[in-house]
Amino acid sequence: MELTWHGHSTWYVTVGDTDLLIDPFFDNPQTSMEPADVDDPDYVLLTHGHADHIGHAGEFSDATLVAVPELVSYAKEEMGFEDAVGGMGMNIGGTVEIGDAYVTMHRADHTNGVNTGYEYDVGMPGGFIISDTKPTQVSDEESTTFYHAGDTGLMTEMRDVVGPYLEPDAAALPIGDHFTMGPWQAAIAVDWLDVDYAYPMHYDTFPPIEQDPEDFRREVDGTGSDAEVVVPEADETFTLEEGY
Repeated sequence: MELTWHGHSTWYVTVGDTDLLIDPFFDNPQTSMEPADVDDPDYVLLTHGHADHIGHAGEFSDATLVAVPELVSYAKEEMGFEDAVGGMGMNIGGTVEIGDAYVTMHRADHTNGVNTGYEYDVGMPGGFIISDTKPTQVSDEESTTFYHAGDTGLMTEMRDVVGPYLEPDAAALPIGDHFTMGPWQAAIAVDWLDVDYAYPMHYDTFPPIEQDPEDFRREVDGTGSDAEVVVPEADETFTLEEGY
């Protein structure tokens, strides 16, 4: 599995021969790339409808959309998307097989909505757990799993559900504070999730969410977690191997 961070909450994930683009928003200071510079993904995954998460989704409307049904309806009407997983999107708690990947949607503690002169109800915000094997109650030591938490606050489901049952090897967590978790709560999430690798995201894009990611690293160390905090450069690719 290959993971590429394009700044803010935008990630490009490759599982086998399947390419996924999560929350495309390239108007952020971390990346030098434009949407046209990005390889066309097979699927676009949207965690929620805020502008800094769907800002460039329409540039990839030939891909299949993965989002809650309300956001799928908006994207079809306003952003040119035709295809959605299952014809109507997916929802919290569901798992879908898309190409070589299995994607499970879990809730995020956040708000949602699109304001374009009138307000759309675009459903519940979420995060995605992406794996190369289907999640079951039997632990699979050979699977590789990445958790994109979306915009969220700290929630006990990370400790009680996502960590022990969906077993992510790596997690991308917002650390910007103000609108989401800050470094110290995100560090608690890392400890609860019991991941091997933790990536900070959703910071330094706007003045209210300016953060030093080294604060996140120190907070993770303070929890006693064994996770390695990886602070990526924008557009840098990481490889997660089987059996992590």
